[in-house]
Amino acid sequence: MKCLIIAAGKGHRLQSKGDSKPLVPLFGIPLIERVIRCALKAGADDFFVVTGYQGEGVRVFLDRLAERLGIGITPIVNEDWEKENGLSVLKARDFLSEPFLLLMADHLFDPSIVRKLAELPLADGRITLGVDGNRSNPLVDLEDVTRVKTEGGKIRDIGKNLKEYNGFDTGLFVCTPAIFDALERCEEETGDTSLSAAVRKLASSGKANVIDINGQFWVDVDDPDAFRRAENALLDNMRGKVNDGPVARFLNRPLSIWVSRRLINYSITPNQISLVSFLFSMLAAGLLALGDYFSLFMGGVLAQFASVIDGCDGEVARLKFQASDYGKWLDAVLDRYADAFLLFGLTWHAYGDRTEGLVLFVGFMAIIGSFLLSYTADKYDLLMSRQIRQGKGLRMGRDIRVFIIFLGAVLHIPFWSLLLIAVMMNLETIRRIIVCRNYE
Repeated sequence: MKCLIIAAGKGHRLQSKGDSKPLVPLFGIPLIERVIRCALKAGADDFFVVTGYQGEGVRVFLDRLAERLGIGITPIVNEDWEKENGLSVLKARDFLSEPFLLLMADHLFDPSIVRKLAELPLADGRITLGVDGNRSNPLVDLEDVTRVKTEGGKIRDIGKNLKEYNGFDTGLFVCTPAIFDALERCEEETGDTSLSAAVRKLASSGKANVIDINGQFWVDVDDPDAFRRAENALLDNMRGKVNDGPVARFLNRPLSIWVSRRLINYSITPNQISLVSFLFSMLAAGLLALGDYFSLFMGGVLAQFASVIDGCDGEVARLKFQASDYGKWLDAVLDRYADAFLLFGLTWHAYGDRTEGLVLFVGFMAIIGSFLLSYTADKYDLLMSRQIRQGKGLRMGRDIRVFIIFLGAVLHIPFWSLLLIAVMMNLETIRRIIVCRNYE
């Protein structure tokens, strides 16, 4: 689907972050790139970007971005960029003759919103606007947001100064070329060339539809306060990873997000973070294997620290659009090596305390159980994805395993922690086998 993005304004309220608003970096990624990448995820495949203020620099960046991503980005020049935003939309009339997405270069959003918009059937002569019905949304600037009054899935009125309203304009549209006709009529009849005026014109004849975004993420990055809200919101979105276990959710994730917020300002890649976490785990395993309590203690602490860092690779990858199937696979492989060495180091220490064959057997079962639990995770998580999303049950994963190693080392009970891991991991594996069999 074709996608039109408006990136012509000066954005004077955000100039403390950069002279060209579309190129202002948020976590190292320019706003316009974030919008394009999210639209790509939503199904857009051909882009048209209206430029104005500092347009040459924006167009140079878009040329490079198009080459990097292997997509088509057509720049459109609006020399009247200081006027209302509807003129920027009108500049694209000769390029768009079929339904298209209309987005703003400074509005960040969850790709699922735009995907839903793109999938909606749209009759000729109509538009659909994503509307946020959550009037207590903390990301919304009530002094600046465009307000919308809706009824029966239709827009009844729209504007910044509405007294009666039940939603906010997200700036996310799917349009037919009727939007161009509406803009021209508004210009001829009232001289108002704002996008809101065109929407009101279409709404007056019942041709402006709405969808409620149901509390999904969007934010208008219009000033430094909104910029900070956007940063915090993107970081908060990292907290809701479906497959996080209890230790990851309540301990590791808050710490890893704090670390990721600092790492993201550097050129370190997610794969490099995975490797650093693995090296910390290997050092922890070596300390666990030594005979004295101080080494055991430090090994446990370092193992837990590595578990925290292990969450940063995925966070940085998502925030900087660097996620890849290879990266996920590499992280999983390194985790399996790390698990084996950590458990072997703990087993070696426990065997030094009490040289019994039982210790070696328990250590072996802990390693086997851990590997089988990881092996069964994909199929189990796929089958139980709905329950996991709803927070039902306790998901047994690597976060719990490493935390038990940490506790066993700090409390100086390596054998009992190994026994607990062996029992828990193998029983959970057996339970998963039964659950998956029942779903066949």
